[in-house]
Amino acid sequence: MRVIVAENYDILSRQAALLIAAQVIHKPESVLGLATGSTPEGTYRHLIDLYSKGAVDFCRVKTFNLDEYYGLAPGDKQSYYWFMQHHLFGHINVRPANIHIPDGLTSDIEAEYRNYEEKIHRAGGIDLQLLGIGGNGHIGFNEPDQKFAASTHLVELDEGTIAANARFFEFPDQVPRQAISVGIRTIMQARRILLLANGPGKAKAVYEMICGQITPAIPASVLQLHPDVTVIVDREAADRLPAQVAN
Repeated sequence: MRVIVAENYDILSRQAALLIAAQVIHKPESVLGLATGSTPEGTYRHLIDLYSKGAVDFCRVKTFNLDEYYGLAPGDKQSYYWFMQHHLFGHINVRPANIHIPDGLTSDIEAEYRNYEEKIHRAGGIDLQLLGIGGNGHIGFNEPDQKFAASTHLVELDEGTIAANARFFEFPDQVPRQAISVGIRTIMQARRILLLANGPGKAKAVYEMICGQITPAIPASVLQLHPDVTVIVDREAADRLPAQVAN
């Protein structure tokens, strides 16, 4: 696991965007696993800037998002479909047919799990998976549990996750209690993983992910077993890391 400590959020975001752009330049038909939430917003802004300057071309890229709220329509401004259109897809030349996000309104949830996994498989697997991390150590919407969830599944969101996401909604009771999420096994099958974290609220989770025991109680800790993980954190998120790690 490679750990990069950036001086601030903007530098973190720029470094992450450059790594993603390099992946696409090296392999124009790359399959990217993408994340939502406030952490990757800066990364997406920098990717849009790189695209607008002609530095990177997304026309052959395929994307698979980690998750979607269950029960929200794509047009809902709190859906992750809307988030991705607003923060990235609507500003670059990725083809709509190459964009994949779980269907939050599916009437057959089991079929949606199978279909999403099959689409990833047919695409050749994820080349680079972008992740954030929750304050409780979740990745995607894989919440702390007694076991690692393997493939795409329906998640009952942790109360802490619901509280953290309430800031995106007008009223706390509007936050969905369930989400469809790619599972730990699917994440771990990505060829490369890039995880981002910023702010003091992520410091404990970052420490446990990197320095703690591997346990489903801290889902991100499983990344210690992956052969190619880059973690980019700002100084605040790196606050608990030992000096030999956070250099």
